[in-house]
Amino acid sequence: MVETGRRARAAARRLALASTAEKNDALGAMATALRTRGEAILAANAEDLREAEERGQSPAYRDRLMLSQERLQGIAAALESIAALADPVGRVLATFERPNGLVIERVATPLGVVGVIFESRPNVTADAGALCLKAGNAAILRAGSDSFRSAQAIAAAMAEGLAAAGLPEDAIQLVPTRDRAAVGAMLAGLDGHLDVIVPRGGKSLVARVQAEARVPVFAHLEGVCHVYVHAAADLDMAKRIVLNAKMRRTGICGAAETLLVDRACTPTHLRPLIAMLLDAGCAVRGDAAVQEVDPRVTPATEEDWRAEYLDAIIAARVVDGLDDAIAHIETYGSHHTDAIVTDDAAAAERFLNEVDSAIVLHNASTQFADGGEFGFGAEIGIATGRMHARGPVGVEQLTSFKYRVRGSGQTRP
Repeated sequence: MVETGRRARAAARRLALASTAEKNDALGAMATALRTRGEAILAANAEDLREAEERGQSPAYRDRLMLSQERLQGIAAALESIAALADPVGRVLATFERPNGLVIERVATPLGVVGVIFESRPNVTADAGALCLKAGNAAILRAGSDSFRSAQAIAAAMAEGLAAAGLPEDAIQLVPTRDRAAVGAMLAGLDGHLDVIVPRGGKSLVARVQAEARVPVFAHLEGVCHVYVHAAADLDMAKRIVLNAKMRRTGICGAAETLLVDRACTPTHLRPLIAMLLDAGCAVRGDAAVQEVDPRVTPATEEDWRAEYLDAIIAARVVDGLDDAIAHIETYGSHHTDAIVTDDAAAAERFLNEVDSAIVLHNASTQFADGGEFGFGAEIGIATGRMHARGPVGVEQLTSFKYRVRGSGQTRP
C-alpha cells in the first residue's frame, strides 16, 4: 500500500502539470474504452451480483451494485461531460495589490493524492477517477468486496484511457485486494502520500473513516433527508415531489427519509400524500395524526426520525408550522439535503436561509442532490462538513490553492 502511495505521488506531480488537452484526451479515451469493454464489465458485474444475492444482500443494496447497458452508457457519458468542464486548475481566484507594490494572486492547485474508499457502487471507480484526473489529482480507489470484480473491469478501461493519452497509469490505481487492512493503511496516510480521503458507503464505513483517519476527510455520515410540505403548498406539486424524492431511487443518499406535513394543510393534503406513498409500495411509519388517515400506517418510534432507510420506507409526522419543521430538521437531520414545498416565497426564503444543510431546495425533489444534476459532470461524494467542500464534491472542490506573489525588488523593513 505504501508503494501504491509512492507511485500515486509521482503520478500526481505529472498530472499537476498536465495540460487541459491531455486530461480531456484521457477522459475521452476512457469513455471509449468503457464502451468497447462493455461486455466484459457487465460480465464481471453479473458475478458480483450473483455473489451479493448468495450473501443475502437486500434488493436496494443490489440495485446500487447493479450495472446495465444503460447505466454503463451513463458512466461513459459522465466522463465526457467531465471533459467538457472548465479546467479548475490554474484559475485565478483573487488578485490584489499591496501598498508596497506586491501583486498577490490566489490560484487554484490540485490537492495531490485523493483516496476514495467505497462499497457497493462500481460507478464510483469511474466517477472518482475522472474527477480527480480533471482536477490534476492522482486517485487511489479502494472498492468494497461486493463490487470488486466490477471495479477491476472499470479500472482496466480507465488505465487504457490514461495510456492512450500518454499520462501515467498510476494516476488512477485500484487497490488490488479485498483485505480490510488496506483501509487501515489508507486511513494512516500511506506514509504521507495521501492528502485527503473520501468515503462512499454505509454508516459504519464512514464512521470508521471519520474516527480513524489521519488525513482530512470529505464525507457525510448519513443522508437523513426531509421534505416539508408547507401550509401554502400546491397539492399536485407536493405529490409529484414527495413521490419522486422517496421512490425514484430509494437507495441513494438524496432519497427522502422523512415527510413533514404542516398541520394547517392536513385536511386537504395529508391523506392524499400518505395514500399515494402507500399505494406506490412505500411503507409509512407515522405519528398519531398520520396514523389516523390510513390504517396501513404503522407507528413511528423515536429512532424512525433519525433513520436513513435507503429503502421503500418513510417516516411521516405533522408539524405546527415552519418553526416546528425547522426545529425537527435541526434535531433529527444529518445536514445533507432538505426541501420545502410551498407557494409562499417568504416561507421558502426562511427555510433556505435557516436550515443548516449542505443542500436546501424549494419546490424540487431531494433526489437532485447529485453532482451531475448540479452541472459538475459527476461527483466524488456529498460532503456535509464545514470545510471548503460542502454538498456535491466535483472538480472545483478537489482543488486547493496557493499564493503567487510578484514583486519588483521589495524587501520587508
